[in-house]
Amino acid sequence: MNADNIKSQMRKGYLEYCILLILRKKPAYTSDIISELKEAKLIVVEGTLYPLLTRLKNGDLLDYKWEESNQGPPRKYYEMTAHGAAFLEELESSWNEINNVVRKIKEEV
Repeated sequence: MNADNIKSQMRKGYLEYCILLILRKKPAYTSDIISELKEAKLIVVEGTLYPLLTRLKNGDLLDYKWEESNQGPPRKYYEMTAHGAAFLEELESSWNEINNVVRKIKEEV
């Protein structure tokens, strides 16, 4: 069994959750999302993030708006939809359940 495989699968599972948590605070430009993930020690490259953002938008969890930039062309800012906020609540509930299970098992060992 390869621990890197398991870590990769776990990471894929919580990356969408982390993105939604970031966008719950305020709309964000892609590089801002990447910066916030990096600050949290979750390294993600644009090649990974763009398809994920597109999937979340196609699922009506995110929307975007174009804003003019002083530093070049307009920027696409992603923001959470009402459906995304409800979905995030479900994810938070699931995350709490998983944390409780793992914590309980770790305490019993």
